[in-house]
Amino acid sequence: MQIPYIIFSGSRYKPIWDLQEQVLAHNLALKKQMPDQQPPTVQAFLLGEHCPVFTLGKSGNIANLLLNHDDLMAKGIDYWHINRGGDITYHGPGQITGYPILDLERHKPSAAWFIENMEDAIMDTLRYFGIDSQRINGLTGVWIKGNNQEEDKKICAIGVKLSRWVSIHGFALNVSTDLSYYRYIVPCGINDKGITSMSAELGKTLSPQEVYPVLIESFANRFSVGFYASALPELIHSLSM
Repeated sequence: MQIPYIIFSGSRYKPIWDLQEQVLAHNLALKKQMPDQQPPTVQAFLLGEHCPVFTLGKSGNIANLLLNHDDLMAKGIDYWHINRGGDITYHGPGQITGYPILDLERHKPSAAWFIENMEDAIMDTLRYFGIDSQRINGLTGVWIKGNNQEEDKKICAIGVKLSRWVSIHGFALNVSTDLSYYRYIVPCGINDKGITSMSAELGKTLSPQEVYPVLIESFANRFSVGFYASALPELIHSLSM
């Protein structure tokens, strides 16, 4: 199975969210039109860096955002209450935000399988760069374990939405992220653990451009698919076909 990957750069959050919703609506319409067969749903893997933004999951607690509207405006940070799972997180420059838009009925219709494969692909990527990471029981995402629970640090957040087995939203991997932004939130609603990045763990600056090829290959291996380079206009065009 061949799926396009698209790398965007410096985008505000809303246009990329809107595009995901367009693909989702297209796929749901196909599934409604062809209820007794596998329709030719559109799949894609979007990756890129956003302008600074806080996003709050559908059941998240707004109290975990520690800034008011005026503070956000003054600091140039966007805010969106969105429809993924999970609580509040940050996206911004130096962070790879990834959106695997997949029809799980064409892979394996299992939310647990989907999340676990994402986590495994992230951990494979980190291992390539010499960073040891793992899961923490009862928590989503990928973590760097400390000597005790208070020293555990999240390096990758995960939050998704599934509709009729079509996925949107995804993960946020800190590569060279400015971690000071996390002081303005209670990340993922967890106040007893820290946040880190690949650059912080390695003690040297790593760019998203260095990580993209490894990350794409890791996802291809874990999801048993082939990825080919594409562009946003091509994806938009496929929705009109």
